[in-house]
Amino acid sequence: MKRRTFLSALGSGVITAAGSTLPKAAFAAGGADPIKLGLLFSQSGTMANGESLLKDMALMTFDQINAKGGVMGRPVQGVVVDPASDWPMYAQLSKQLILRDHVSAIFGGWTSVSRKSILPVVEAQDNLLFYPLHFEGEEESKNVVYLNSPPSSSVLPAIDYLMSEQGGEAKRFYMIGSDYVWPRTINKMLKGYLKTKGIPESAWREHYVPFGYSNFQTIVRDIKDFAAQPGGQAIVVMTVVGDSIPALFKEAVNQGIRATDIPILGLDVVDSDLEGLDTRPLVGHLSCWCYFQNVDTPQNRQIKLDWKNYVTAHNLKHRPDMIIDPMVSTYLGIHMWAQAAEKAKSTKPDAVRAALAGQSMVDPAGYTVKMDASNQYLWRGDMIGSINANQGFDILWKSKDIEKPVPFSPFISKA
Repeated sequence: MKRRTFLSALGSGVITAAGSTLPKAAFAAGGADPIKLGLLFSQSGTMANGESLLKDMALMTFDQINAKGGVMGRPVQGVVVDPASDWPMYAQLSKQLILRDHVSAIFGGWTSVSRKSILPVVEAQDNLLFYPLHFEGEEESKNVVYLNSPPSSSVLPAIDYLMSEQGGEAKRFYMIGSDYVWPRTINKMLKGYLKTKGIPESAWREHYVPFGYSNFQTIVRDIKDFAAQPGGQAIVVMTVVGDSIPALFKEAVNQGIRATDIPILGLDVVDSDLEGLDTRPLVGHLSCWCYFQNVDTPQNRQIKLDWKNYVTAHNLKHRPDMIIDPMVSTYLGIHMWAQAAEKAKSTKPDAVRAALAGQSMVDPAGYTVKMDASNQYLWRGDMIGSINANQGFDILWKSKDIEKPVPFSPFISKA
């Protein structure tokens, strides 16, 4: 694929191809040199619908930080690049950001394969990647800051809920995912976990499809056949990503699948995946994240207002009334980086890394999140959301407090 690097002045904190467009805060700070942070989010290809939201949330957050004087009196500037949903490009552009643009840290990625592409680059260059998605775990690097939940504090609580009397007493599991590391690892962990619950191997089935797959007719028929067999309530654990999510939902509706009969737990489904869909037939299908925008807290009301104003002021294509969990993760990560840099009095990755341990703040979901002192996983709360008729989620359940992340699952070896 042709190498594409889009450096555009989409906000006041972006480096342009022609040079540098400094935010007003730079002048307030006496013309101090800006601190450059890389934004490695796809603006085209199958992941663009989600990742473009994270890029613009990052730019909004930079503007807010700069309006308050920046970091150590210096403005923060985003260097925006587009890996175009092409996994090798994440590696190429992360190297460019570090070696050519001299960024102090990178915020980026959505899929685990994108993170795995960036990982060897930030490790070789001893830089930092702030990764905003919940994921399969089974990884711990001093060069990655994990801003979302591993399965222990996201997937397993949702599965426990569905297996409970309140959640419908699920006993059989159809696992359908995109064919890459995250779905395969999640399902391996899930099979190990189900074994500890006395669920036999005959009670699950798994299937994988390529990225961008959209023809789900045969698979949905297989799901219906699986659900019709004896052995108790069947559910679907869906780990397809990107454009495959609305495609699978559309086919499920076409073939008459309803949440009251076969609930779908979509582990990567966010509000933006529901845009353009009639969600009335999808009411009751589930997702699990650390944040849903219907949570009622002062912090959430403020960030939703800020986002609405930012989208309107910059004439962006995004819905002004929609915030998804990875956007909040990006927002938290930038503030955590800024707090650590202020504490360290340095933007050097090793200094920031040392200062990150124990950093905390109140997140829009209302939890006081904190960075683990022994690894770079962020402790966050957990929620289960149910699709509603308005292309969003109602909150069915939320944890009482933040939950300890477990990077390496004890259930992988049991699969």
